[in-house]
Amino acid sequence: MSYFSPTRGDRPAKPAEALAPQPKPAAAAAAVNLGDREIISTFGAGLLITGNVVSTGGVQVFGRVDGDIHAAHLVVGKGANINGNARAQDVVIDGTFKGTIHGNNVKLQATAAVEGEIYNRSLAIDQNAQFEGVARRLTQPVEPPTQDQIQGRTLQPALVPEQPATHGYAANNNGGFQPVTTY
Repeated sequence: MSYFSPTRGDRPAKPAEALAPQPKPAAAAAAVNLGDREIISTFGAGLLITGNVVSTGGVQVFGRVDGDIHAAHLVVGKGANINGNARAQDVVIDGTFKGTIHGNNVKLQATAAVEGEIYNRSLAIDQNAQFEGVARRLTQPVEPPTQDQIQGRTLQPALVPEQPATHGYAANNNGGFQPVTTY
């Protein structure tokens, strides 16, 4: 038994991640847990984004976005303004949104003003929220973008939803018609 603590070289080293406090997301924010860290991208109130945003983590918008957003989770804060389309597993709208939303779980908070279409598996609309448009049920769940989509290595872009097949008929060589499926 030793009366003295081990010397610095004899002590097991603590990882640097354990020493640094982990940032905590805002209460309304959706977060993605990657290992021990939560990754959230936040666009502040004075920021204007013109173009598309793709993120494998969560995205909070408090400014203005003119373009499409594809993320794992999306929070549109009070006072935010989005003109475009959104694809996320979880979508919380507390600001203004014009466009099409694809989300597994979509929630319109009390100060939300949404104009457009909402494709969802679960939709909640708080009292005093404004929604003008059409809500439809999703047939397949929304998936977050992959690293390949972010880096442009896939054929299917992250923001383009898969097109449903269309069925019809085409003339054949025998003077009749045959069924045709177009993707």
